[in-house]
Amino acid sequence: MSPADTPAVALTIAGSDSGAGAGLQADLKAMAAAGVFGTTVVTAVTAQNTKAVTAVHPVPLEVIDAQLDAIFDDFAVGATKTGLLGRVEVIELVARRAERGDFTNLVVDPVAVASSGALFLDERGLDAYREKLLPQALLVTPNLWEASILSGTPVEELDSPDAMVEVARAIRGFGSTWVLVKGGHLPGVDRHRPGVAPDDVRDVLVGPGVTELLDASWIDTRNNHGTGCSLAASTAAHLALGHDVPVAVRRAKQFVHRALLGARDWSLGVGHGPLDPFGWGNGPDGSSVLDD
Repeated sequence: MSPADTPAVALTIAGSDSGAGAGLQADLKAMAAAGVFGTTVVTAVTAQNTKAVTAVHPVPLEVIDAQLDAIFDDFAVGATKTGLLGRVEVIELVARRAERGDFTNLVVDPVAVASSGALFLDERGLDAYREKLLPQALLVTPNLWEASILSGTPVEELDSPDAMVEVARAIRGFGSTWVLVKGGHLPGVDRHRPGVAPDDVRDVLVGPGVTELLDASWIDTRNNHGTGCSLAASTAAHLALGHDVPVAVRRAKQFVHRALLGARDWSLGVGHGPLDPFGWGNGPDGSSVLDD
């Protein structure tokens, strides 16, 4: 893209992370790394760092609606990604606007479970996802915990690619065109699911006539905060650039893998640190990990 070119635009509807490792801050970085101009609708303001979330302030529903009006009144948005919606009323608001055609290339990251597996969305919220928002989505990107609660499948059963394919098909039954089930919480990968760490971490993409297994080598690092946000946001960015879903997902997965690799040995905070979206980290030969 030359300096005179106008960039493609994507939108993230998500919460603010004061530590900037996840949430809309991570989304904006992922979009920028793809060469896409990111816009935002803030659903909640959180106080958090690499260790914990210490406070959450929900944004009033009318302000969320006004932010959406402001964006669509002025920008040609090529793709939209949802992250933390948090309340049934917000999920229903986004679903209503999706149903009336406000969103192009809607990517739903159904944020419903903490990394520990703790559920922070009640059954009404889950039903709103299943019945109202997922049917409007081009792509849904649950992790294994979210796939479990959305489908009613015990997470203990989600321990293999075959099981991930089946749960992706079940979630697709709610109406989305594509489903990407992420393998970052497989046994041996997730600290809460003991086991032997695999050589590769596998995600599963299921869509119209397509079942694709996406592998990437496992990276041993504590700096993995915001991987789900970044993957969905990068996918939305590549959709805004005109790529189809399989290509957008592959490029987003490559981006996240390299961002994990770049931040592998960082010491930003004492908990689960952020990714390296811009290739600041160096490979073993001193070159940027993004040079390839």
